[in-house]
Formats: sequence, structure tokens, C-alpha cells
Amino acid sequence: MIRGIRGATTVERDHESEVLAATTELMNALIEKNGIKPDRVASLLFSATADIRSAFPSKVMRQFSGWKYVPIMNMQEIPVEGSLARCIRILIHVDTDLGQEDVKHVYLRHAAALRPDLTE
Repeated sequence: MIRGIRGATTVERDHESEVLAATTELMNALIEKNGIKPDRVASLLFSATADIRSAFPSKVMRQFSGWKYVPIMNMQEIPVEGSLARCIRILIHVDTDLGQEDVKHVYLRHAAALRPDLTE
């Protein structure tokens, strides 16, 4: 079954090193908590708010072994008034045996406010 696994995080400043570090932290958490193997991933989507312009969040995937052939795309979030600033979101479409309720979505830093019902 293909499941969507979600995650989000924030950065304090729009600097490439901070964007890439936060994205790496989020990807590592998603992979670890859900036992994700790259050969089971159908696609990987990254989005960032308009105030992040220093780096493509997906650039971090070059350091992850085995992810070379996974289709990856970056996009910009809709700039809704009052929305969370400097936010990076990830959606992974993965073939998994996990039930919908067993998927572990990950919301880090200020992004934990987006889905307090899913934050551990």
C-alpha cells in the first residue's frame, strides 16, 4: 500500500547551512521512525515557505545513500497571511505495510504547532 508520510520543521534564519541541517534532521527522523527504505519510495516532495530562498531543501538528498533514483521535487508553499514562517515540509510516498494509524509523521521545532495531534 502506498502511504503518505508527512513531516515539517522550521529554521530560525534563511541560511543555506541552517536549511540543510534542519532538512537532514527531519529526513533522518522520518526514515528512522518509519523504517523507510529508498527502494520502496515512489516520490519525495519538499516545500518551503517563500521566506526560504538560500537553498533547495532537497539538496540534502545527495548525501543519503540509495536515494539517487527516487523522484524528488521542490515547491513553494502558498503564502497564506499569518502562516508559519521559515517552514520546510516533506511528503514521502512510500510502499509500506504500515497501517494508516501506524505511520509516524514528524513535526519538529516550531512546526510542531502545525499538527499537535500528531506530535509525540
